[in-house]
Amino acid sequence: MYEIISQYLEYLEMEKGLSPNTIDAYRRDLYSFAESVNDINSVDRNNINNFIRSLKEKKLAPTSVIRKVASLRGFFKWTTAMNILEKNPASTLEQPKVPQKLPKVISLKEIDEILHSELSPLQSVIIELLYSCGLRVSELVNLKLNDIDLASKYVRCFGKGSKERIIPVGKKAIEVLKKYLPERDLLVKKYNLNTKRLLINNLGRLINRQDVYNLIHQQGKMINKNISPHTLRHSFATHLLENGADLRVVQELLGHSDVSTTQLYTHISKKRLKEVYFSINKS
Repeated sequence: MYEIISQYLEYLEMEKGLSPNTIDAYRRDLYSFAESVNDINSVDRNNINNFIRSLKEKKLAPTSVIRKVASLRGFFKWTTAMNILEKNPASTLEQPKVPQKLPKVISLKEIDEILHSELSPLQSVIIELLYSCGLRVSELVNLKLNDIDLASKYVRCFGKGSKERIIPVGKKAIEVLKKYLPERDLLVKKYNLNTKRLLINNLGRLINRQDVYNLIHQQGKMINKNISPHTLRHSFATHLLENGADLRVVQELLGHSDVSTTQLYTHISKKRLKEVYFSINKS
């Protein structure tokens, strides 16, 4: 079964263009199922039900269970399409509903406080691009020099499924980029680097996902909140909608394939409007 899983993962990479992180997640999910199966041809609905039950008994987060179920459905659909299996054992398996949880956001005042703290040019670029462009961490760390056009004021990134999107860059982001780029040039010369990647630290090392998480976590401490890079992306979307941006425009900027994903942010806006309304009427 592991050999067939490897073929499926290769298909996801070559044909579907999924990111390495997504493929790793599929690999973990499918390998954990394969541990309980001797032969792929013997897999039936009972095997799958028992696997899902074991996940719940281990008290995995609902989102983790949902992802593993999705992995199984995709895998067995592919095995049937490739005639590896005659019958899809997951054909009647329903995808559990994701519990609707409002994303965590921070206020404009808190964003402003972070941006006006003592930040290096590199740190300013990271925070500005996460917030003012709504980038995912993976999109940010993979940016290259030619993805930034200061004259036309846009950034190009590649999201899930390697889908390209063009995002306008604001005045403040342009300013911090202009301060950072000369520093980057000096680092490239100093360490004799051969890279087009945008983000490089003072030791000549490429910025990775963990570096970004650590920076944002530290900035969150300053405003007494536990935040992540995705919090800035959520805040970007919420603030746009609160200021009258069209839902479809925000969908395009975020790179959501389905507008229903973006609609979640409208619930945040309504929730905050109610909070403001009742706080005013209490005073």
